[in-house]
Amino acid sequence: MKRIITLIFASLIIALGFSADTFAQTKFRPRSINNRQQHQQKRIVSGVKSGELTAKETYRLEREQYQIHRKEVRFRHSGDGLSHRERYRLQRQLNQSSRHIYKQKHDRQDYQYPKKRL
Repeated sequence: MKRIITLIFASLIIALGFSADTFAQTKFRPRSINNRQQHQQKRIVSGVKSGELTAKETYRLEREQYQIHRKEVRFRHSGDGLSHRERYRLQRQLNQSSRHIYKQKHDRQDYQYPKKRL
């Protein structure tokens, strides 16, 4: 009887070990730098199309995106890809840029609201 319980217990531990390995492989991975830049560019374009961004706001946001891109290129050419510190700096700048896009899109400058029909 003890042998059967030991076998069941051992097989249970092995099964849990395999399932833990599966969960470790499917953990959340943050977006890559390039994907985030593309997404932010789409947000800027949608803001221009919807009228939420003025020309001046668009220029500033585009310039900020360009500066982040240039920094990424410089980092990538300085060694073997991006170091953890460089990736962290770029992610922080992208976070800040994302906040700027949000604020500019929601500040109601030059945004035309639809008129109510009576």
